[in-house]
Amino acid sequence: MDSAAAAAAAKRVQIEKAHNFMRQYRDPESRELKKLSANQFMDVWAHYDKDGNGYIEGTELDGFLREFVSSANATDISPEAVTDTMLEELKSCFMEAYDDNQDGKIDIRELAQLLPMEENFLLLFRFDNPLESSVEFMKIWREYDTDNSGYIEADELKNFLRDLLKEAKKINDVSEDKLIEYTDTMLQVFDANKDGRLQLSEMAKLLPVKENFLCRQVFKGATKLTKEDIEKVFSLYDRDNSGTIENEELKGFLKDLLELVKKDDYDAQDLAAFEETIMRGVGTDKHGKISRKELTMILLTLAKMSPDEEE
Repeated sequence: MDSAAAAAAAKRVQIEKAHNFMRQYRDPESRELKKLSANQFMDVWAHYDKDGNGYIEGTELDGFLREFVSSANATDISPEAVTDTMLEELKSCFMEAYDDNQDGKIDIRELAQLLPMEENFLLLFRFDNPLESSVEFMKIWREYDTDNSGYIEADELKNFLRDLLKEAKKINDVSEDKLIEYTDTMLQVFDANKDGRLQLSEMAKLLPVKENFLCRQVFKGATKLTKEDIEKVFSLYDRDNSGTIENEELKGFLKDLLELVKKDDYDAQDLAAFEETIMRGVGTDKHGKISRKELTMILLTLAKMSPDEEE
């Protein structure tokens, strides 16, 4: 490469560094962020989640914060004008406010709370109304997996989003084209393996529960399990008070158990295989039901396991 070409390449790099992606989303007069459409939100997400792993973290997060802050300035200053000291202070305040699960990185739902978006799209994230438990989640899964394929496909997802907006009394504000846009955007956001549909773990990120009760330290060997602990778990899953955990109650319990092992990547086939293993392990012949005694056996086994044994 000759000196002229090298100089031109260096200049292009400088221009790219000086370019601030967030500036286009601020009002030129007030410098406030404008409301983003679903597509614009995805553009922001895709720009900063450079490795496509579903999080803005590390240097990605640093770059986002530098541009987010410097874009508020009326003059076109470079993001590099935000010093390292300023960045660390900013990051500390920012993560305290928006990093809900305190994992040191920003996921798509956390970013959605930060950026102003069109109201109907924001409603789809259900910030004010998380599910009480995985039992509710599995009931919803069964309702919308209409072909029992073990996946929520695009048309099923669109029906789910339509009903979600109808529940929020906003459906009259949403055209069919806009609903298709929302469906496509949600697939882009949550379809981690890019197969054009949502598996169980992907839908669980779209429709989170308040808490996986089984993740509490009491079930991981730190303290002795009491009768009250076991009763709490049983009542959490035995929603109809029948005295057994069955159907969607059992599926919800197994989903929470599976998340302790598989974390972020599992599907309906994994759940079915896991159910077979668990039911065989407790020696039950009740065809898909768990009693208090059998639940106690499972929880005691879980509490005695080390993380490596859980795997």
